[in-house]
Amino acid sequence: MKAAAENTNVASLNHHDSRPHRAVIPQPAPANRFAVDPEESIAETSADTNGDSPAPKKSHRRRNIAVGIAALIVAAAVGTYYLEFVAPYESTDDAFIDAHVTPIAPQVSGRVEKVLVRDNQFVNAGDVLVQIDPSNYQAKLDQERANFSSAKSRLGQANAQLSVDQARVQQETANVVAAEAEAKRADADSKRYRAIGTSGVSESQIDLADTQARSADAEVIVAHNKELAAESQVTLDQANIETASAAVKSSEAAVRQAELDLSYTQVTAHEPGYVTHRTVEADAYVQPGQALLAIVPKDVWVVANFKETQLNLMRPGQPVTLKVDAYPGTKFTGHVDSIQAGAGARFSLLPPENASGNYVKVVQRVPVKIVLDSTDTQHILGPGMSVVPEVRVK
Repeated sequence: MKAAAENTNVASLNHHDSRPHRAVIPQPAPANRFAVDPEESIAETSADTNGDSPAPKKSHRRRNIAVGIAALIVAAAVGTYYLEFVAPYESTDDAFIDAHVTPIAPQVSGRVEKVLVRDNQFVNAGDVLVQIDPSNYQAKLDQERANFSSAKSRLGQANAQLSVDQARVQQETANVVAAEAEAKRADADSKRYRAIGTSGVSESQIDLADTQARSADAEVIVAHNKELAAESQVTLDQANIETASAAVKSSEAAVRQAELDLSYTQVTAHEPGYVTHRTVEADAYVQPGQALLAIVPKDVWVVANFKETQLNLMRPGQPVTLKVDAYPGTKFTGHVDSIQAGAGARFSLLPPENASGNYVKVVQRVPVKIVLDSTDTQHILGPGMSVVPEVRVK
């Protein structure tokens, strides 16, 4: 009876409200006192339906753990990267390419006949760069060669005169021997006549013998003097030979100097490299020592000004990776050659004077020479180009 009355009430409500209603399903009564209350069941059902279960809390905890693990992995990766790619290296952007730039200057003066090179042209050792008019130097060379021939001729004459005078000395020596022999004979005749006396010979014969003896003695003196004169002439001839020989050597040196001056009219390159800073033009008059151009060789190196705090582990021979600003896509390799014994500021034109005024400590820069391992012919490297070196110190 109670069920029929409930159905009648529901039907009457549906009759008065034309809007659709969800059918209400009657809940069975609990079988015993331990049965779940319908309201609690509905609350749990609605809670499950709205998603307020404990499952999201577990998901949030798992997400936090995953984020923590990822952070540890990133930290480990950053630490590994630092230890492998940052800590073992010292780098600076205060580095530039340097080289032995050779200025080319003439050794003789004259008018430039022609310039045989262009700007930035590569030249080999011995190539002619500038030609100076050689006319005056060729004439000077011809004159010195003529003087050299004349000096050699005078030397030959002096040698010939020496031979003549040496023969004369021998002749005069023979005359001395003959004069002495004649003097001995005359002296013997004089003594013999005097021993005989007037009893055997006349007084006039004795006087004649004495006169002949004295004359023979005088002839000996004259012969000796002639011999001394001949010997003195030989000595003079020897001195003349030495003078002529010195003149020959001087003239020969003058010829070599004239040949050098003539060769200096061709200004040549002493080493291979690139022509830079050319200031000479044709028909210009140049003087010795005047800078005409410069040669930049291929042999270049890098001067890197590291902070003094970066030199603790830096040693010669350590490998270096070089990046040149002019060639950003190319890496060059080298090694540390040497470290300057002193900061760069100490060798500047006006070194700082820290002993006066207020002192502020500034980290100093120390030049480090870095040598390239090989010469790259595809890339031109010149003094002053900016470089970023990385030295592996560990």
